[in-house]
Amino acid sequence: MGSPVFRIYSGALLAAALAAGGCGDLEHARGAESLLDVAVRADRTPAEYTAMAMNQYDPNARYIGTAALAGAFFANDLPYLALFEDNADDADPSVRAVAIRGLGNHGEARHAPLLAAALKDPDKLVRLEAARGLQRLHNPEATDALLAAVRPFDPLNPGLGGEPEADIRAEAATALGQYADPRVVEGLIGALRDSSLAVNRAAEHSLRTLTGNDLGLEPAEWVEWRATTHDMFAGRSLYTYPVFSRSRSWIEHLPFVPPPPNEVAAPPAGMPRSP
Repeated sequence: MGSPVFRIYSGALLAAALAAGGCGDLEHARGAESLLDVAVRADRTPAEYTAMAMNQYDPNARYIGTAALAGAFFANDLPYLALFEDNADDADPSVRAVAIRGLGNHGEARHAPLLAAALKDPDKLVRLEAARGLQRLHNPEATDALLAAVRPFDPLNPGLGGEPEADIRAEAATALGQYADPRVVEGLIGALRDSSLAVNRAAEHSLRTLTGNDLGLEPAEWVEWRATTHDMFAGRSLYTYPVFSRSRSWIEHLPFVPPPPNEVAAPPAGMPRSP
């Protein structure tokens, strides 16, 4: 946790920033899936959530407050980012996880190394949020960590690193689709041999984004293509991160009920807008 001076300073800045944001802002929180979910997120004011996020005595309060701010669309100002940075080093893994989510949702390219380091966190949920967050932040400094995270962990060779959880390897494979680097192509071809189909599909999708080729899930096809091509990235398309999207539920067709908070696909923060 940060120093008391930082927390007082952050609290003052956040209080000023929140003066322009109403309680209803939390209704736009990323990932809300129902009217009940929105109501739960809006049961406190943003200022109250901020105070909870900085409660040094109660990790559950820090989790609830940080999670609410991580999903609030207005939390991209510097005081909020400082709060997320501070809580990303929290002793409680659930607080670290939602702080990393906040940096993924609202952060800048300079935060990518922090998320890359979180890919080695002992807690699975922290690593999962880090891999997802790196889909939204572009910084080549994260490439090595993502390549390590896309490899399966070998218990017989623990010194080689790697990621034991298939869902995290799949998210890392998706994040790698933004980096036109020959090492990334090699790593993604290797991921096509993963025992998890989710990892295979994520790697194949990233290879299509990077190369413009649609060679399927068979690694041999990609190995042959790589050996004969002179410009692996000639057909590259613009990478956009995966977004939350769902159709309206029945209640959301009623008057005055807000639609689902679907996101719009976009390139990661810090990424040039042309491939």
